[in-house]
Amino acid sequence: MSSLMSFTTPTSSPPKPLSTTRLSLLTPTRPSSLTRHHSLNRSLCRLSVCCSYAEANTKENLTSLPIDVVADVKPERIVVLGGTGFVGSAICKAAVLKGIEVVSLSRSGRPSSYSDPWIDQVTWIPGDVFYANWDEVLLGSTAVVSTLGGFGSDEQMKKINGEANILAVGAAKDFGVPKFILISVHDYNLPSFLLTNGYFAGKRNAESEVLSKYTNTGVVLRPGFIYGKRKVGSYEIPLDIIGGPLERFLNAAQNFTRPLSSLPGSDLLLAPPISVDDVAFAVINAVTDDDFFGVFTIDQIKEAATKVRV
Repeated sequence: MSSLMSFTTPTSSPPKPLSTTRLSLLTPTRPSSLTRHHSLNRSLCRLSVCCSYAEANTKENLTSLPIDVVADVKPERIVVLGGTGFVGSAICKAAVLKGIEVVSLSRSGRPSSYSDPWIDQVTWIPGDVFYANWDEVLLGSTAVVSTLGGFGSDEQMKKINGEANILAVGAAKDFGVPKFILISVHDYNLPSFLLTNGYFAGKRNAESEVLSKYTNTGVVLRPGFIYGKRKVGSYEIPLDIIGGPLERFLNAAQNFTRPLSSLPGSDLLLAPPISVDDVAFAVINAVTDDDFFGVFTIDQIKEAATKVRV
């Protein structure tokens, strides 16, 4: 003999949630393979709530009410090209201090001239941009920061300032990295024919590549003379002894020097120097602020740096 069970539903009032809820947390996962076009850009954590129902007049435990929470979590992982250099090392340090994961690609790999604790928190990859294993370097990155540049013959400057950066921009774009930040150079109000040499021409070609491939996320910083404590081998050159006072003097004298700014080449003398820390913190602002893109002058770099300084 089989038994029958029947259920009735109360008609006096609509069902109401039980005091018990089931919470499920969806958390981002880290890519497990070297898959192109799947860089770790933005992860969204959602706290979802499922409720069951009971009959009317059931007493409710008010301490277990449903919760609706949406948290936006954006883990950052940047790749710094030339991270062992003067500007590159300052960017790596600032990023580590802000809790950003950092990978550095440079010919020398891990720098031997630094002993600071932040050094151990950077992944140092030795290699040349022209022969880099981009799958290894760019995996999971949310931004690439290039400090590549240098002096030499006209041909050498076009290669390191221009071609190397253009190659890196293309690799980052093909891999799906969402943002590219280029450290370029102030034009010093020079006549156009002087901007055709290898140094400036290479930098401007690289800028064009960044702004064309990263229309709404590309960043070009144009600092002038950058000062700070620059390490060359085992020696430290205190560029801040000159740069700091000169920056303060030129900023104070802007009302008097502004009429001269229209003269060709005037910024060779009148463009204020900028601290390497200001450049580094402006980069951090560019990494973390999705509305930060385009070309930035010396004053704009300083303004951006103040937003993220401790």
